Amino acid sequence: MSKKLKKLLRRIGIGALLYLLAILVPYIIPNLNENIELGLFLFAYFVIGGEIVKAAVKNIGHGQIFDENFLMSIATIGAFLIGEYPEAVAVMLFYQVGEWFQSYAVGKSRKSIAELMDIRPDYANVIRGGNTEEVSPEDVVIGETILVKPGERIPLDGTVTKGSSSLDTMALTGESIPRDVAQGEEIISGCVNLSGVLEVKVNKVYGESTVARILELVENAGSKKSEAEHFITKFARYYTPVVVICAVLLAFVPPLILGGGFTTWIYRALSFLVISCPCALVISIPLSFFGGLGGASRAGILVKGSNYLEALSDAEIVVMDKTGTLTKGTFAVTKIVPAKGITEGELLENAAYAESYSNHPISQSLLTAYHYAIDKSLISDVEEIAGHGVCAVYNGSRIYAGNSKWMEKQQIQAQTAEEIGTIVHVARDKDYLGYVVIADEIKADAKQAIDGLKAAGMNKIIMLTGDQKKTADSVAGELGIAEVYYELLPKDKVDRVEELLGNKSEKGKLIFVGDGMNDAPVLARADIGIAMGGLGSDAAIEAADVVIMTDEPSKIAKAIQISKRTLIIVKQNIVFAIGVKVLILLLAAVGIATMWAAVFADVGVAVIAILNAMRAMRAK
Repeated sequence: MSKKLKKLLRRIGIGALLYLLAILVPYIIPNLNENIELGLFLFAYFVIGGEIVKAAVKNIGHGQIFDENFLMSIATIGAFLIGEYPEAVAVMLFYQVGEWFQSYAVGKSRKSIAELMDIRPDYANVIRGGNTEEVSPEDVVIGETILVKPGERIPLDGTVTKGSSSLDTMALTGESIPRDVAQGEEIISGCVNLSGVLEVKVNKVYGESTVARILELVENAGSKKSEAEHFITKFARYYTPVVVICAVLLAFVPPLILGGGFTTWIYRALSFLVISCPCALVISIPLSFFGGLGGASRAGILVKGSNYLEALSDAEIVVMDKTGTLTKGTFAVTKIVPAKGITEGELLENAAYAESYSNHPISQSLLTAYHYAIDKSLISDVEEIAGHGVCAVYNGSRIYAGNSKWMEKQQIQAQTAEEIGTIVHVARDKDYLGYVVIADEIKADAKQAIDGLKAAGMNKIIMLTGDQKKTADSVAGELGIAEVYYELLPKDKVDRVEELLGNKSEKGKLIFVGDGMNDAPVLARADIGIAMGGLGSDAAIEAADVVIMTDEPSKIAKAIQISKRTLIIVKQNIVFAIGVKVLILLLAAVGIATMWAAVFADVGVAVIAILNAMRAMRAK
């Protein structure tokens, strides 16, 4: 709990004791002088609400008249003037209790965001001239090597040049399982090194690093308000002066028309003022969105503003890029089909040795699948023919590896392959050994992502890709996507999204999900752009409105669920707060509701709305 909250709680406690003393003293000392009784209540009042009165006077001096400080000060001072001492102090006491709850709730919500801010690195151990220097991350340049010890936070993005370890990525991705890294692998700033010592070659300055970009997104998220927040701000601006005028009219018009004393009507007008304070709405609505943003961030979803969080609840069309979003974007061996009399291991071994000198992604995927070290001394006479394949002498035999055209050119009868993907045929001294299928793997949770979006009520789920029809149809069929467009250039994707934007309902929103550099224009054009941040390009993350910090497309549905849940809480608070206030305002105007009811209408409604808003922070 902050010092400010502790101070307020202490003041409330002391004030409550003084208030209780002021009530009990007349019973303990019969015939107590009325001025002494007034003095006791005034003392309790200024201990509890002195700062509220002071703030009201200060704001009036700055031209800010109609705020809750003014309403509470006028109402309670008026209650003193008509002799309602206990009620005047009680109203201020309960109002301060409400303020404490409000501050506590906001602090708790901000803490969830502040936990993410803990990813900011304090220092970097840079190796210069054979010595290690502790410097600010901002002072490290690209190409320098930093040392990261166990327990330290990785300060900058880079490539591991020495060592291996496990990284805690919880603060960035929301995932509790550590990620293992070794020499040659890329690592991002903000993670915590759990075990081994790492040497990392820096490839981004601090201002462009993952941690700096995330912090910037989080810090700016609160500045982009939702429509509901704009409505509440405008509502409070006009609402407060109107109720003050109504209270004045209620205090003086009825007694002038109907006759009788002013005291009863002034009391009703003061109750009216207490009830009218709009703090339940003004605080609980932004707090609900703030809680939703915090809950999403803990799940590894960064939403750049409450306006985008609100828009997600109206999504009806989801357009997804294939490569890097639904698939891993990396080639891998998916099937090995040996010829008769040949084992899978023998086929893969010959393919890997033949392709071992090539840097092509296809060749690299064969080496990865082979697992064993390549003895380059066994290879000679390597020749690579673009668009066909390679040939090399391995262990005394000439190995051919490539497409069907390469087999035809060597007059080798290759087996017909029906599988989707890149087919690498392999032969040894004109003897056909079989073929290997290499394809871009579908992500483990891609099917779950599509099912989740359907369950969330998406009218259309569409896949866009630059791949050929056969590959596109295969991925779409496996995932259950009915509508797919293939062989698209970046401009074609923008045109397709433009067309889809014209087909949605007036209120409905279109989401585009992508990860690559060429997706940035489409991300910017969509109503809501979602970037897959784990492997996404800088351009895609900058253009997007929502960033998924892991490479899990299933979190798109999660973001929509968090949005819808937050909006439900917002609507509950609006209906509850306005409904109760209007009811008790009417009751106060006709004299049925007392100032005690007014206290409930103001403080009680605010506390209930705030507690309800805090539910938005919990992302299951």
